[in-house]
Amino acid sequence: MFEGGFILSSEVNLKEAGKQKIEWARNRMPVLESISKRWSQEKPLAGVKVGACLHVTSKTANLLITLIDGGADVSLCGSNPLSTQDDVAKALNEVYGVPTYAKRGEDKESFYNRILTVLDMKPDITVDDGADLINTLHSERTELLKNVLGGTEETTTGVTRLKAMAKDNRLNYPVIAVNDAMTKHMFDNRYGTGQSTIDGLMRATNYLLAGAKFVVVGYGWCGRGVAKDAKGLGARVTVVEVDPVRALEASLDGFDVKSMDRAAAKADFIVTTTGNKNVVDKHHLEQIKDGCILSNAGHFNVEINIEALEEMSNGKQTVRKDVEEYQLNNGKKVYTIGEGRLVNLSAGEGHPADVMDMSFSNQALSVEYIAKGDHNLKNDVYSVPKHIDESIAKLKLEAMGMELERLTSEQVEYLNSWKIGT
Repeated sequence: MFEGGFILSSEVNLKEAGKQKIEWARNRMPVLESISKRWSQEKPLAGVKVGACLHVTSKTANLLITLIDGGADVSLCGSNPLSTQDDVAKALNEVYGVPTYAKRGEDKESFYNRILTVLDMKPDITVDDGADLINTLHSERTELLKNVLGGTEETTTGVTRLKAMAKDNRLNYPVIAVNDAMTKHMFDNRYGTGQSTIDGLMRATNYLLAGAKFVVVGYGWCGRGVAKDAKGLGARVTVVEVDPVRALEASLDGFDVKSMDRAAAKADFIVTTTGNKNVVDKHHLEQIKDGCILSNAGHFNVEINIEALEEMSNGKQTVRKDVEEYQLNNGKKVYTIGEGRLVNLSAGEGHPADVMDMSFSNQALSVEYIAKGDHNLKNDVYSVPKHIDESIAKLKLEAMGMELERLTSEQVEYLNSWKIGT
């Protein structure tokens, strides 16, 4: 019996199932593989301790294996209670020798205790997704800060938190915002989130999207991807946005643009992609359509006001794996996916390996950049150096069999001259 292309762990042990997933993902991560081959010879991370707080998936496993190939001493915990793949965690521990502290469905106390366990290794470099590792380090293990060379951050929400820390002079070491790399947010956030969010919704519900009224809250890179893919499957997509420029862009991309109040009253599906709090709030829930399915594609489970939903309900029950039904006091029923946590990881397997290849190559090369130390970074948030971003794009193109055109010397001269006109 197979599920999602993998033999179920009931038929082979959990460790082997995880190993299969990791190897399957590796087949579509050629840029990371090329880094591994170089690092296996050069060992640029020899003696460097890397503490990582990331979604424990098959793609993440390949990043950790690459860091080890570079000579790093690595420890990993999960960055979301529902994003850990237990078979991958077991394989990392028992096959690849990566100390991994994560379990799907753990409570909040256990989640943060595992972060503290990773910090026990006294990392030289932190690799984060959501900034929980960095935040815990700055609040509960401040004595370790003096030894940290720098860190990296994977996602929009984490970058936002870190920029706020830097603004308040609370960030005690430099951090590279991997999310801001062009080869990350333009592809991972758009194509990765778009496909994996729809995949999570379809796995959880098995409902038809064609003809459904589908609301996307937020039209950043993630929202663009979700809206595009939902439209491609025939959904009638409405975008909710607070930024007038993004709202205009959504309209010109062919989407209806409405307020949350108006959109909620007609929605069959609502997906939040804002990184902000309570974008589906109590007054929206009071107007929501009977049978609406609520899900979140942002990092933290704060975008849907679950507390208000609980207060407005006289009962709830699990009706499918990862799907809870709320019976509202007004007689309507509303459904949430994965407790309002990341739908693509709580109900699916996360982004395709093809896009995580670029994201995690940015992570790997940014770690190498920090470890080399031939820079003068202050305690602030930095973009991935342009030469790293462009090198990843070139390697990805080569792996896909694509070719770049080259400028002629005449064209270079023309672009650099101000004398040549009409």
